[in-house]
Amino acid sequence: MTVVFLTLVWSMYQDIQVPLGYIFRNATLLLQALTHRSFVSSSSEGSISHNERLEFLGDAVLGLVISESVAEKFPLSSEGELSKIRAGLISRPALAQAAQRMHVGKWLRLGRGEEGTQGREKPSLLSNALEALIGAVYLDGGLEAARLVIRRILGPEFDKIQKGKVPSIRSDFKTRLQEWAHQQGTNPMYRLVGESGPDHQKIFLVEVLMNGEVWGFGEGKTKKDAEQQAAQQALRRSRSSVE
Repeated sequence: MTVVFLTLVWSMYQDIQVPLGYIFRNATLLLQALTHRSFVSSSSEGSISHNERLEFLGDAVLGLVISESVAEKFPLSSEGELSKIRAGLISRPALAQAAQRMHVGKWLRLGRGEEGTQGREKPSLLSNALEALIGAVYLDGGLEAARLVIRRILGPEFDKIQKGKVPSIRSDFKTRLQEWAHQQGTNPMYRLVGESGPDHQKIFLVEVLMNGEVWGFGEGKTKKDAEQQAAQQALRRSRSSVE
């Protein structure tokens, strides 16, 4: 390994490997994951590879791990709902945002053409590079290492969904509770039981009742968010009551 190569890999340590939570044993894979096809065609470095094969592999590993994680984290959701959640997590915008948090664009190796068109900021290049990094981790450390990396870098997206921050998922909790309650011959009733904080940063506490009994609590920055959390908690209880 040349001094230039080692220096480059060391420079990537803080920005790439630390956020990934993974240190590469084969640093060549890390470099390849960040190398765009345009760089290879215009480079004089000799025998170097671009990241498209790693991207292909990373896409498959990502799909497997996300499917596994979604099924685990959302046990009450139907197959169709799980598919929607998975699609949101592995969408180009979600992956590009994760790549931006890790400053992946800073380290992309691009040809002059891509450099001249702000390639480091393109969501497509960022999301592709992130998938390539996942593929590189898989080859370097195996499936378990890749699983830990994926859950780490996409953790914020999982949190948003679980806290009801994604409208398509958020609205579903109340709808599903309403449907379940209707089958039991009752209807859920939501009641505001408290609020705290200054006017510009209020937190609302809501309870959901069925037949006069409290089935769940929720809190949020809006009443709707709090109601969704309460409905989600009630759905968990409804599942327990059936079991």
